[in-house]
Amino acid sequence: MPDLTRPAGDEDVIGGVQARLVAAPRTTAEAAELLAATRGLTVVVRGAGTKIDWGPPPRSLDLIIDTSNLTGVVEHAAGDLITIVRAGTPLRSLDLGDQLLALDGPAGATIGGTVATGTSGPRRLHYGGVRDLLIGITVVRADGKIAKAGGKVVKNVAGYDLGKLYTGSYGTLGLITECAFRLHPKPQHALFVRTSAPPADAAKVRAAAVAPAAVEIDSASGELAVLLEGTAEGVRERAGLVGKLLGGDISDEAPAWWGEDPWAPGEIGVKLSVPLSAVPTLAQGPDFVRGSAGTGLLSAAAAGITEVERLRATCVRLGGHAVVLTAPPEIRDILDMWGPVPGLSLMRRVKNQFDPDHRFAPGRFVGGI
Repeated sequence: MPDLTRPAGDEDVIGGVQARLVAAPRTTAEAAELLAATRGLTVVVRGAGTKIDWGPPPRSLDLIIDTSNLTGVVEHAAGDLITIVRAGTPLRSLDLGDQLLALDGPAGATIGGTVATGTSGPRRLHYGGVRDLLIGITVVRADGKIAKAGGKVVKNVAGYDLGKLYTGSYGTLGLITECAFRLHPKPQHALFVRTSAPPADAAKVRAAAVAPAAVEIDSASGELAVLLEGTAEGVRERAGLVGKLLGGDISDEAPAWWGEDPWAPGEIGVKLSVPLSAVPTLAQGPDFVRGSAGTGLLSAAAAGITEVERLRATCVRLGGHAVVLTAPPEIRDILDMWGPVPGLSLMRRVKNQFDPDHRFAPGRFVGGI
């Protein structure tokens, strides 16, 4: 579709691979026409680019589909605590009145990119992650056909739970154009309890039945921070209990490191997952880690391949795993970013079912999918 595509510029690069064309469809229907008209071209979807350097580079790249024109709230059913939002909408731009989409993300991150990478921030402990909050999805398949599932749609397509399949798929199954989410009432008040208590003390918070929204640690600063949300009176009471329990200070400001990746641009960023009982062991190791002491999902910056291998071995020994999200090109090209992943054969079958010609982000996912 010549009216939708333009020649790629010098900035239209994914993982060091230069695209030939860029298109920015305005609607799901336009996106469907675009994909049907460009069959045979390999595609990478780009939102705001906050996570565009995550994962290996694509094996080939003909067309970037830019979602910057797919923005806005399609519907907000306040009485049902549901919203439908287009994929290119910046997460932080959502204004849903006294209701909340409880997903945290970096400045500029889009709805589609958040779902495609399956990312969620500190408040995942209380509200759940993307898979918990996503109740419906609209996608355009590689052949240009539109598929919808969940939300107000009666049935899923071909028996698949499309929302769960597309969450964390890194854009390898098709183009997400709209998402339906479960909402929550916006908390009236929030306080942080900040302490230098050891990471093991997070277990005291979980056992105290104070319903924290998040319990985060940062081993570089030696800080443990607890977020409490709710009514003003209830939050003050619970914050007081946590403050006495941990010996911490109560503040209405989050720590500077709260919700931020621990790596700088150009460094190796690693996502870690371990059982809750293993979080103190990981936090007391030689690497600085940051993340949730309530869910066992943390992150770290690694100085090189040796450090990655050590982190991965430690996580496996503790019953978890480690995935490299981003790395400099000279590291990324020789490093197994995903590590051993169970169910790879099933993932390959799903990829072949949804994208038989391997048009979408070829090579960006587990096992070169």
